[in-house]
Amino acid sequence: MKTIGILGGMSNQATSEYYRMINEKVNQRLGGWEIGETLIQGVNFGNIEYYVRNKRWDEAREYIEKKAIDAEKGGADLLICVSNTMHCVLDRMEEILSIPFIHISDPTGQAINKVGLKKVGILGTKPVMEASYIRDRFKTKFDIELLSPNEQDQVLVDQIIFDELVKGKISLESKQQYVDISRKLLAQGAQGIILGCTEIFLLLTPEDLPEAPLFNTTELHVESAIELALKPK
Repeated sequence: MKTIGILGGMSNQATSEYYRMINEKVNQRLGGWEIGETLIQGVNFGNIEYYVRNKRWDEAREYIEKKAIDAEKGGADLLICVSNTMHCVLDRMEEILSIPFIHISDPTGQAINKVGLKKVGILGTKPVMEASYIRDRFKTKFDIELLSPNEQDQVLVDQIIFDELVKGKISLESKQQYVDISRKLLAQGAQGIILGCTEIFLLLTPEDLPEAPLFNTTELHVESAIELALKPK
């Protein structure tokens, strides 16, 4: 089994869910007492929040790239990052690492292609919903068009992530707001919804929006990492 490097701390809630999912899914496949071999390279979420809020992307890139290199030096055989948002500064991973890096958007794009959808809505932090780095990757690699909420709804989705979800707070009011925003996207032509923040699945579940498929970037990312980790050399 290869060691899965987890670039974590963005947030600690997402990181703990990645670790739980990896171990549970490896055990489901291998049985017995088997769990994943992992290396968590954590970051201080306080730094990440500062970079994101103040759009200090150059500083964020320097910080995250160093952590990624540290993970490889620490023994990771492959690397994943638990944050959709911070993938905006992870576009040089293939250049700075000699181990595989699994981009968080790719397993989701593959899953959407598999069911034949062409237009999907996306919920996430404001940078994920408004910037082009995720949107362009889905369009270029998978021919998938992304629909984002309007400006007011983007602010609300982002606020719930930073003020509640990354702190482990789950609110029924916030759940309903996410459902309402998702239904607006469906009314605009979205055929499904991408949970484009790795904590959103803790709030919004398939049972909450039965009329459309939800694509959980966290779970899809984990499954892709396990496939590579268990693939024979």
